[in-house]
Amino acid sequence: MDTARSTSFRRLTRTDHWLGELELALFASLGNRPLAERPNPAASIADQELDESERRHAAGLMRINHAGEVCAQALYNGQAAVAKEPTTRRALLRAAQEEVDHLAWCNDRLAELGSRPSVLNPLWYGGSYLIGVAAGLYGDGYNLGFVVETERQVEAHLGEHLLTLPAGDRRSRAIVQQMQADEVAHGEAAKAAGARHLPDPIPGLMQAASKLMKAIAYRF
Repeated sequence: MDTARSTSFRRLTRTDHWLGELELALFASLGNRPLAERPNPAASIADQELDESERRHAAGLMRINHAGEVCAQALYNGQAAVAKEPTTRRALLRAAQEEVDHLAWCNDRLAELGSRPSVLNPLWYGGSYLIGVAAGLYGDGYNLGFVVETERQVEAHLGEHLLTLPAGDRRSRAIVQQMQADEVAHGEAAKAAGARHLPDPIPGLMQAASKLMKAIAYRF
């Protein structure tokens, strides 16, 4: 037997799987400057001078958006971990990868504003991952329905941010506008893949959790 050409492939164990999930968690919640695949939407926009109050407010909003993207990574990875159909799992992981761009853009803008991501990102990730796993256990239809509702709520809060960002902060505005367009596309893709409508009171509970996260992440 030609040992030079024989390669032994070890089957991934449950431990391997969860180590991979841990690596994803550390990257999303503690990673330093993730690399975006797409150009930053603000790259060609000149930075405007903001006063201290405007700068703090813009940083608070972008910190919320960054924390929201950490939550999205966790939700999608948690849902993918228990998805029954390979096509659903691939769709969730693809959405999570696309959200990495948002993480990178928000991270860059926070640095430009002289600020930082939420110190509670590991908590946001852990809680959202558990929610994602719980959602996924109800079956792929509700799994995708959770994506639709998540993206609907994120689209709405990004719209609120577009109304309250300082008028001169065109760089943050360009990032938020592109994020909002991407979230709409993710929701539509989940609908097309067979998403089921989530029963009450799940959307309301999701909204309440989101409001709590936003209130805390704005400052911390």
